[in-house]
Amino acid sequence: MANTPVNTARPIKFNNDGKLKIIHITDTHIEDENIDYTLVLIARACDIEKPHIAIITGDNVLNYDDPEKTKAYIRRFMEIFSSRNIPVAITFGNHDSETGPLSRRELMEYYNSFDCSVTNDNGKELAENGTFNIPVLSSDGKELKYNLWVFDSGDYDKEGHYGCVSAEDVEWYKKKSDEITEQNGGKVYSLAFQHIILPEVYDVLKKVNKHKLYSFSHMYNKKEYYMFDPDQVNFGTLNETPCCGFPNYGQFEAMVEKGDVLGIFSGHDHTNAFGVKNKGIDIVNSLSTRYNGDRFSTMYGYRILEVDEKDTSRYTSYNMHWYNMYSKEDIKNLKTTADDFTVKTAVLVMRKGRIQKLHTKTGRGFTKLFTGRKVTYND
Repeated sequence: MANTPVNTARPIKFNNDGKLKIIHITDTHIEDENIDYTLVLIARACDIEKPHIAIITGDNVLNYDDPEKTKAYIRRFMEIFSSRNIPVAITFGNHDSETGPLSRRELMEYYNSFDCSVTNDNGKELAENGTFNIPVLSSDGKELKYNLWVFDSGDYDKEGHYGCVSAEDVEWYKKKSDEITEQNGGKVYSLAFQHIILPEVYDVLKKVNKHKLYSFSHMYNKKEYYMFDPDQVNFGTLNETPCCGFPNYGQFEAMVEKGDVLGIFSGHDHTNAFGVKNKGIDIVNSLSTRYNGDRFSTMYGYRILEVDEKDTSRYTSYNMHWYNMYSKEDIKNLKTTADDFTVKTAVLVMRKGRIQKLHTKTGRGFTKLFTGRKVTYND
């Protein structure tokens, strides 16, 4: 069955304190130039946050011509989680199978060979291999309390536009949602994760007739420009055009109809860390989780989501930027406990991050001033 996690010795459940903590990792783009930096920071994030599950939403590791090299990099990535006993759910982005000989199916099989994986390879049941759900049990393990949807939003359509969740996967979601509701005698709230953002994000941005400061052209109509609407609920920073899929098979409307999804979280747009609310569903983009060793990418990071089993109709969420990862005291402690490269990375992030943080803070101030946002809060 599609709702049965595989390759895990334990079910996913709320912690003993009744909390569920999720780390959303996306767009790591692991390759030769950034693997060491990126993995140091992801390991640091896991040690600080101690998440109950990691959800990784695509453009994970470069698919090299040599499949053994790709697998070696995946192995290093996954060992961060397996060594810390953190369950991991994986789906794909537009780049995971764009190059190299490994197909999505072969990649999924390899990710699932790690004991930390709770990714469910649905095989031929679905159009893609990265669409599944993860039931979350109550802290006492006696009942289904929550649900996590993970969707493969594809890569490209036949014309080269960005893809979307397939029609088959949308129908699967509708049936599975009904099944869960029936089995549990009522709606089970959930969060959803995928790589490419929903096109319905544009419905709650403000359309302007010409380019303005902090407005961005529509992904598929360059004559239309969009920016935060001060009369809509929105938060975070919109730094680039939301690069949604071109086709649309009704995923968002299906979720509105079922009423079980509180928010849907994507990556893909590396510098966007924002959210809007459309028909009761939060559409949220998370930052890229890679680090390239430069100043600019210290603004990247990860997202944390927390749910309390006492009230699963709500959740909290925030982004952590790399430039906020280390203090002087942290560096001092690392010098006595960590290897030289980890210390070097921490010092690099802290020093370069100070400059980037000033850039980011200044930009946010101007954004609020020039867009007239009435509702604004952290990423």
